[in-house]
Amino acid sequence: LWMMLFLVLTAVTFSLVGFIIGIWADGFEKLQLVPLLIVTPLTFLGGSFYSIDMLPPFWQTVTLFNPVVYLISGFRWSFYGIADVSVGVSLAMTMAFMAISLAIVAWIFKTGYRLKT
Repeated sequence: LWMMLFLVLTAVTFSLVGFIIGIWADGFEKLQLVPLLIVTPLTFLGGSFYSIDMLPPFWQTVTLFNPVVYLISGFRWSFYGIADVSVGVSLAMTMAFMAISLAIVAWIFKTGYRLKT
């Protein structure tokens, strides 16, 4: 059940972010900048290949500002029953990230930002 919840929340969140990036980008070159310079580093620095408990205290604090940490922590908990961040915090942060993305998409539709009529 939890695994499916995190799966759906993550899929919806990344779909909304993809929509935002697609509207923002003028062309394919600009579209590729976001995954290259933002998504890939966030994924690698989000604890997907290591536990954030292994980091020095300063970097643990910095890592907690990465939204990917909460997505990965939620999936890790649903698979193994252990996580770097509590499941409640992971769920709340994932839902907050989704709500922010949804608010941006709603603003895009409301204002017509870069939408062709």
